[in-house]
Amino acid sequence: MSQPLPPELPSGSSSQPLPLAPSSSAAARVGPSGAIARLFQDNHLTPLIMLLSVILGVLAVVVTPKEEEPQIDVTMADIMVSFPGASAREVESAIATPAEQVMSEIVGVEHVYSVSRQGQAVITVQFKVGIPRQESLVRLYNQVYSNQDWLPANLGASQPLVKPKGIDDVPIMTLTLYDPQHGHSGEELTRLAHMLEVALKRVPGTRDVYTVGGIPDRVDIRFDPALLAGFGLTVYDLQQALLAANSSSQEVRITRNNLSIPIQAGTLLTQVDEVRRLVVGMDQGAAVYLEDVASVSRGNTVADQSVMTGFGPAHQSTGQNDLEKSTDSTFIGQPGQVFPAVTLAIAKKPGENAVDITRAIQQRIELLRNRALPADVQVLVTRDYGETASQKARKLISDLISATLCVVLLVLVAMGWRQALIVGIAVLITLLLTLVFSWVWGFTLNRVSLFALIFSIGILVDDGIVITENINRRIQNSRRPIKEIIPLAVDEVGTPTIMASLTIMAALLPMAFVSGLMGPYMSPIPINASAGMVLSQIVAFIVAPWLALRLLRHRKGEPAEPENESGSASDSSSESSAEGVNPRILSLFSHVLGPFLGDHRLRRGLLASVVILLTLGATALPVFQAVILKMLPFDDKSELQVVVDMPEDTPVEVTARVLMEMGHYLETVKDVDNWQTYAGTAAPINFNGLIRQYYLRSEPYHGDIQVNFSGSDRRDQPSHMIAQSLRQPLTTIGERYGASVKIVEVPPGPPVLSPLVAEIYAVDPQLRAALARSVVAGMQDVTGLVDIDTTLEAPIRQWELVVDRARAARLGVSQQQVVMALQIALGGSGVSYLHDDHAKYPVPIRVILSDADKARPSALLSLNLRSRDGGLVPLASIADIREADWQGAIYHKNLLPVTYVTADMAGAIDSPLYGMFAMVDQLEQQADAPEQFFIRQPDLPEAGALKWDGEWQITYETFRDMGMAYSVGIFMIFVLLVAQFRSYLLPLVIMAPIPLTLMGIMPGHALLGREFTATSMIGMIALAGIIVRNSILLVVFIRQLLDEGMSLEDAVVKAGAVRIKPIALTAVSAMVGAYFILNDPIFNGLAISLVFGLAVSTLLTVIVVPLSYYVMARRRWI
Repeated sequence: MSQPLPPELPSGSSSQPLPLAPSSSAAARVGPSGAIARLFQDNHLTPLIMLLSVILGVLAVVVTPKEEEPQIDVTMADIMVSFPGASAREVESAIATPAEQVMSEIVGVEHVYSVSRQGQAVITVQFKVGIPRQESLVRLYNQVYSNQDWLPANLGASQPLVKPKGIDDVPIMTLTLYDPQHGHSGEELTRLAHMLEVALKRVPGTRDVYTVGGIPDRVDIRFDPALLAGFGLTVYDLQQALLAANSSSQEVRITRNNLSIPIQAGTLLTQVDEVRRLVVGMDQGAAVYLEDVASVSRGNTVADQSVMTGFGPAHQSTGQNDLEKSTDSTFIGQPGQVFPAVTLAIAKKPGENAVDITRAIQQRIELLRNRALPADVQVLVTRDYGETASQKARKLISDLISATLCVVLLVLVAMGWRQALIVGIAVLITLLLTLVFSWVWGFTLNRVSLFALIFSIGILVDDGIVITENINRRIQNSRRPIKEIIPLAVDEVGTPTIMASLTIMAALLPMAFVSGLMGPYMSPIPINASAGMVLSQIVAFIVAPWLALRLLRHRKGEPAEPENESGSASDSSSESSAEGVNPRILSLFSHVLGPFLGDHRLRRGLLASVVILLTLGATALPVFQAVILKMLPFDDKSELQVVVDMPEDTPVEVTARVLMEMGHYLETVKDVDNWQTYAGTAAPINFNGLIRQYYLRSEPYHGDIQVNFSGSDRRDQPSHMIAQSLRQPLTTIGERYGASVKIVEVPPGPPVLSPLVAEIYAVDPQLRAALARSVVAGMQDVTGLVDIDTTLEAPIRQWELVVDRARAARLGVSQQQVVMALQIALGGSGVSYLHDDHAKYPVPIRVILSDADKARPSALLSLNLRSRDGGLVPLASIADIREADWQGAIYHKNLLPVTYVTADMAGAIDSPLYGMFAMVDQLEQQADAPEQFFIRQPDLPEAGALKWDGEWQITYETFRDMGMAYSVGIFMIFVLLVAQFRSYLLPLVIMAPIPLTLMGIMPGHALLGREFTATSMIGMIALAGIIVRNSILLVVFIRQLLDEGMSLEDAVVKAGAVRIKPIALTAVSAMVGAYFILNDPIFNGLAISLVFGLAVSTLLTVIVVPLSYYVMARRRWI
């Protein structure tokens, strides 16, 4: 058993400190905190606990999955139903509306959307945030397949196809394959990508691996209608010949010579030559081969989608990354060059480490190089969320270490190296234990969870500083043995620090219950910080006393007086709580507080008026736009998406050409590293694209450009500034072709359909369209509104082939035959498949007209059909082609028809809220303006209504919930204080500095030109607990001094002088931690709130609280 450490033997001292009370009575009067300190201050278990904490913390850092952003559990699903031949309005009434009614019955569904187009309906079911994916999908599938009676059997609609979507469908890595020497065709690059899909799927942790922009492998049979007619054949004959020749069976076995031998009946089509030599008919006794009436080729001659990659000035000539390698620089993409490409997208399984997976993928690519992957095919990493997560984690952990060292250095300067070592070890153990808690709770190691730790440093260090400072002060002013001093010193501040920690937790924890997407996004901050508070309290009571016993000593020159037989010191008088106060600080507080004490009521009233006016003035800054309100500021990302919507009748070739023109402009932007254009298909989605359903963008008139910038350390300006500079040039290019161009940045927080959304509701579609056009016109007059668009589709014409049913019946032809013939000839549907052992995906065989014939009505009408008696009937004899209007898509939201008008805000004030407010004022001045809704959807919008959505909705919900959390936190603080002090008025004194934080928060944002955001609100909420903590320490100390017989005037002055040191240390510590967040684009609002709020409110706390207590106590209200 270890022996107690003897106190240091000092020499004489000029001061005459008073001893503590006898140890025999001390043991009886210490509370729980003092008892814990006494138990662990010289216990063998304490160093083991410390060692175990460090080991578990390091383990947590290693094993916790690393991601850049928190993974928000939001489940959605698309239900797709085909209804060939039906108009958009019939699809709406027969498919979409009944489906919406059925889906809205599911418990936990937040929104039900639908899009009805000619021949197809897409119903999207979005569940509330936080409902487990498996549970959501079980409910959805049960609802879909137990209510199929809403789809009558003979209606002609397909069975519902359910496609679930969630955060795990977002690729964490994309690889773009291209050949700088143009030695590989698009088909060959696609086959390489399919080969890599299999190889990369074997990497542990990968989920979905797929190719974007690949050219489909298929066999095209382009027939000549004249040749078919000459041989007396029809399209249907070709289809039947292919099906008949491509059938086989292995179900028969025979027994011979005691052996069971399988029999294969027939062989399958495996080569293109076999297809060419297929007999499709007879002509005067001679076989007619397929090649006699059609051209047969494998490989897509006309692509229905296109992917190109190009390079900007920032691209490194030796390769941007490890996968783009060559000994010859000509084999690597150079700035200004453009190449055909395909892109591989890789998603990960839930809970897996993105960093490990992306590194393993790169290693797998290196193993395949020069083996399965040709040396001249380059692999460009166009997304690596694992690497960005690793970079962010390294940066934040570095900031965390730096902030901790700065706090320790601060304590070293203020208290000495021994005290700094105690605080530093306590903070380190607390941080490591908090990481363990975060891992056990299920959080990943992402920017928010790490920011939570950096933000928490100032409050986590508080317990260690207060307890260490009090132990040190007691030791320096006592002649008792250290082992007796430490428990009493800890007990003296133990209860106040516990209460203070509870008040901070009461302020923070309600934020964990914020609803919507923002709740789980920010939840690591209140949960990790609250857990850290509990752990820091435990560490302070266990570790700090053990370290203090070994590191702290009596002040040099001060003797340790021997005990008498009863165990008490020779001087048995009790020690005063105010001993050890710095005379200069005491004099300063006397000069500051003295003029407001006594009968100077007018001075106190004037001071209160000035404080109230300054607080009100600070609160009014957002009203005058001196401080801009915004959900979250833009982050500095290395990627950007350009979304292009061409007119609905645009072919994919024109879309690709327009995207290429924009790409050539991007080649001139110095910060652009590389870019990829996607025409007729969507670029690999991110979380924003998941919520906006960009993955459904597959029409020929849809185009995306993925723009990748150089790293932020190589750029002179943030990505938001680059995006602003790109908008005008790219929009100008798009306007020349009638395209709608949107610059889509990666949102800093939860994504929405668009930053500014006006939902137009009306039963009458003409009224709805008119209101939408009116809103668009109004937005064009608002300064700063850009990227204005609407879901109204431009009117286009369609061809309708009208069958004369009576004549067709007389000639023995049905309308079904006409439809099938046109589906084959125009749609190019696969009538059979080529059985290629080396192809990953089935190779369809299509019978199709040539592109030139498809564009000629005469060629369509020249098709022949076979009548019941076997004769040929020209299509022209029973049908005619006429033009008609194409019905645009019909949108629904929560069972109501809606038209969306979307926009973004750019310029000096880029918060969409101000654009919305300007539109609100504009519409209110119009006599025929629709009724406007801000919070809820309108009920029965017969006359038309407008609901504002987008960033406004999530901002409203977030600030509403945070405001409620703030209110609940303050109420909980009040309840705790009432329970502790058994008074209703004293808690008001303690909580008086809370509103004073606004005097620092709002001017701080105005001074730095930053928006007041959701993270600013988090800092404001946290400040309520931090400031109350300081107030508690002051009030408890005042009451201790009063209990010792000190006068009220002296007590309020001396309490401030004694407690200013730990209060200032903890405040500056929190400000130091916040300093390391100031440069972060997202969380700088939190940092500004803490730095400026603490600076002002801490200064005022040591003045306002003592004076408020003085006024209340003087009037005997407390």
